[in-house]
Amino acid sequence: MNTYAFRLLNVFAESTFGGNPLCVFEDARGLDDASMQALALQFNLSETTFILPSDNASARVRIFTPGYEMRFAGHPTLGTAHVVRELAGTGDALTLEFLAGIVPVTAQGDVWTFTAPHSGKPRTAPTGLPDSEMASLLGLEERDLLASPMWVDSGADQLLVAVRSSEAVRRASPDSSRLAIWPQSSLGRKTAYVFAFDPERPGRVLSRYFFTKQGGGVAEDPGTGSACANLGGWLLATGHALPAEYAIDQGEAVDRPCRLRLAVDADGAIRVGGRVIEIGRGSVTL
Repeated sequence: MNTYAFRLLNVFAESTFGGNPLCVFEDARGLDDASMQALALQFNLSETTFILPSDNASARVRIFTPGYEMRFAGHPTLGTAHVVRELAGTGDALTLEFLAGIVPVTAQGDVWTFTAPHSGKPRTAPTGLPDSEMASLLGLEERDLLASPMWVDSGADQLLVAVRSSEAVRRASPDSSRLAIWPQSSLGRKTAYVFAFDPERPGRVLSRYFFTKQGGGVAEDPGTGSACANLGGWLLATGHALPAEYAIDQGEAVDRPCRLRLAVDADGAIRVGGRVIEIGRGSVTL
């Protein structure tokens, strides 16, 4: 039998019990794919990560949801980097190797920032549904939309839905009885990142991220770094003035407030950051 150490962290957290929870296994050597998937289901968090040696980066990282492996995800990147820094003594600049590519990560104290793994302008695509129907699927009206929803891919493709007001973000309520017609990502996921720029607070965005659950229904993610990166891609795709910086608030609807930091450079580089707080450690014997 082998023992595997893990850590529990909250990412994008401004307080101990804020942020998006993450489990990180410190050394996954000896674990096969099925065991990693089973452990992710055991912890039942949105993602669990597994650290492995890399010849190309500070560490190689695999990311599993309770149901499948992911090529890249935002809050697992930042939380895993926090652990790698302590384990390997890499300092405040390191690289992590994912299925999606090698991602640079830097820190200022416990605030970590990754650079999205895209090159050039992120890929975009229409939803394939009329705006009125897409709005209806989210419990909104077409007049709530700021622009036509679109797929954006700066590392993991997601459906971005810009709306006109924070009130519309809060009012969004996906219709789980109509999931059969929701657009699907390249991985077969059904998601929606609903966001609005706050006219009363320049530089602030309110967002919510919805995704379908195993077995049916819709869940809401507290803080979604990959979707925040895709918001940067949305800014590029829509011709937004650059450079741009935003503070994104997410998670209030699920009582897990998150603060994400987004910066898009004049050259199109997308950076997403947030604070990481470790709250516990343990081990599993298999």
